[in-house]
Amino acid sequence: MPHTESAKKRLRQNTQRNLQNRSTKHAIKTEVRKVLAAVAAKDASAAANALRVASKKIDKAAARRILHPNSAARTKSRLATRVAALAAPAK
Repeated sequence: MPHTESAKKRLRQNTQRNLQNRSTKHAIKTEVRKVLAAVAAKDASAAANALRVASKKIDKAAARRILHPNSAARTKSRLATRVAALAAPAK
């Protein structure tokens, strides 16, 4: 346990930030699952809408460094590829 006042404050801040970051990550994972569910259901319009929402949340998290920017870009790219494959005509 911290002894100094500054260390005690830092612990309080870290605890609060940890809760907020976990909440944000959970929300992102939920949105990603919605995109994947829409892709699995072959619903192109729902997948596109879900991708838009998920991308926004991922971008915000990357901007605040909750997610690493490269990880965010990779996740968005993989989701966009799947949604684009739905929209493209099957060969």
